[in-house]
Amino acid sequence: MSSERHDPAMQQAIQRSQQSFPFFWRELSWEYRRIVPGLDFAAIKLPFAVSAEAQAAHGAPAFEHMWVSDVQFDGHVLSGSLLNNANFIPELQSGTEVSAPLADLEDWMYTSVGVLCGGFTVQAIRAAMAPGERAEHDAAWGQPFPDPALCNITPYEVPAPKQPSRLSRLWKKAVAPGGLPFDEALRLAREKEHPMSENMRERYASDLKEQPDMVSAALDDGWTLLQRDALAGNLAPVQVLRQLGADAHNQRTPQGDNALELAQRMGWTRVVEALR
Repeated sequence: MSSERHDPAMQQAIQRSQQSFPFFWRELSWEYRRIVPGLDFAAIKLPFAVSAEAQAAHGAPAFEHMWVSDVQFDGHVLSGSLLNNANFIPELQSGTEVSAPLADLEDWMYTSVGVLCGGFTVQAIRAAMAPGERAEHDAAWGQPFPDPALCNITPYEVPAPKQPSRLSRLWKKAVAPGGLPFDEALRLAREKEHPMSENMRERYASDLKEQPDMVSAALDDGWTLLQRDALAGNLAPVQVLRQLGADAHNQRTPQGDNALELAQRMGWTRVVEALR
């Protein structure tokens, strides 16, 4: 473990990232269904061990912490492709496919309608910066952040910042999004379903009634629709599938999980109740 991960602020940031990760995956589950993308950016941060030789020869850290896009998750393992080149691990280049257990997750982040969600370790780093250094950091990211003491877990609890338009874009900076204290943001996220979940209920039910084989079919990756939505915490699709006879207990993913176990592991209380 690197010295960075021993820092109390960074430990808390990683803990918060893991605690709130289900909401990142829920958002991605809907993003992957959209015809027109709704997210400007979505990635997770993972640690990669640096060899003892590189540490000795170059004074390298024990781990490189790298952002990964095109994220997939099977209930156990995270996977995706690196967004940049490693400094001390030659085989890790931008675009390299990587994977790691969920326990290795250090951070997640996405932006939607000008609101940045997640980014807990980035906020911990920003909190230790002087204002000028923080401004340079944010400019390098090309993304305004909330106040370092605040966060967003979903973009639905704070108003989207009004962005400069027309000629004003030439001299006005993008407006920083609002944010909430972590405990409040997590509470609100837990209280509310994803807006697309309920909005698509009738359409989803209609489509499945026209294609009843899809209710229980294993898709190309071996997962059923019920298993996918149980993992993502999408209550309305789960309720529709259960009403149409989808199996929450006997059908299992290639990794060996049934829909109920996936929902329990992610802490989706209402989904668990619907599956029992």
